[in-house]
Amino acid sequence: MSIPKEFLRASYTYHLPKHLIASHPIKPKEEAKLMIYERARNRLTHTTFAHIFEFFPKNALIVLNDTKVIKARLFGRKKSGHLVEILIHHPKDNFCLVQIRGKVHVGLILQLDHGYFCQVLEVLSNGMRLVGFFKESGHFLEWVEVLDMLEILGHMPIPPYLKRADEIKDLQDYQSVFAKNLGAIAAPTASLHFSESTKAYLLSHFKHAFLTLHVGAGTFLGVECEDIREHGMHSEFVDIPLITQQALDHAPCILCIGTTALRAVEHYKRGFKTPHCDLFLHAGNPVKHVQALLTNFHLPQSTLIMLVASMLGLDKCLELYKQAIKHHYRFYSYGDGMLIL
Repeated sequence: MSIPKEFLRASYTYHLPKHLIASHPIKPKEEAKLMIYERARNRLTHTTFAHIFEFFPKNALIVLNDTKVIKARLFGRKKSGHLVEILIHHPKDNFCLVQIRGKVHVGLILQLDHGYFCQVLEVLSNGMRLVGFFKESGHFLEWVEVLDMLEILGHMPIPPYLKRADEIKDLQDYQSVFAKNLGAIAAPTASLHFSESTKAYLLSHFKHAFLTLHVGAGTFLGVECEDIREHGMHSEFVDIPLITQQALDHAPCILCIGTTALRAVEHYKRGFKTPHCDLFLHAGNPVKHVQALLTNFHLPQSTLIMLVASMLGLDKCLELYKQAIKHHYRFYSYGDGMLIL
């Protein structure tokens, strides 16, 4: 039996010229391009972020993700002197789940700078490693102490498709002006379009609410199974304060700044009580409770483009991506944006 095209991974493919992958953000932020698509009128508008508030529905509750990116990338050395990259995901039972490039074994100790060490405690079948961090002759660090260590040793975990090392300016560029709660290892990129001045305008002129979804490395993972319905979604920590829950319960219109905010809202509105969100939104499980979305242009065959297509329809989504390429929009984390109404 053939797979309907909406569930076929290959359907979410498009060709993107390499020069349209944004390696750095536009400055000032208000000059980034913004595509507006009004679904009810089938109307497309090309503008810039300087005009974004002209298109926000007046009755909308603007929902923002206040997660803060940690400096999650580290480098250590084996006894041989070989340099190893470590990407921290999140704490687990007083230790840390990480990715380590290359082969490692239980008991391996990697030497970091400033007297820190990393010991491999378990090698998991999914490619993750459970590790403990410590200083010489000391105890394994608690998560708060790991965060302190990362401030000293860590690098910003900019997306791998940028194909460059992180730079000093990424400390600011890859951090949202709404960032508050440490824990993400990827930025909620739609929020990166806001400057301090546009943040101030939004908060003073629109009803708004904050939640926290700590974006994980899975946000960059493509769907590998041919039928997207078989994809196992990564899980991310989510916290929705009571005041935000109450606002969501009474909002006539919800506009989410980014796919992470949208997934968190759908998680709550569907009655899930767990603090871990693994909701995969696609054509067979479409967005139900959010009326508008500000988002970037996403990687082919990613869960993010599938989420967007669940709001637009597959054919319309691919049509708009073609329009974005035609009009030289910049793609991915540091790229331009689209407002779906």
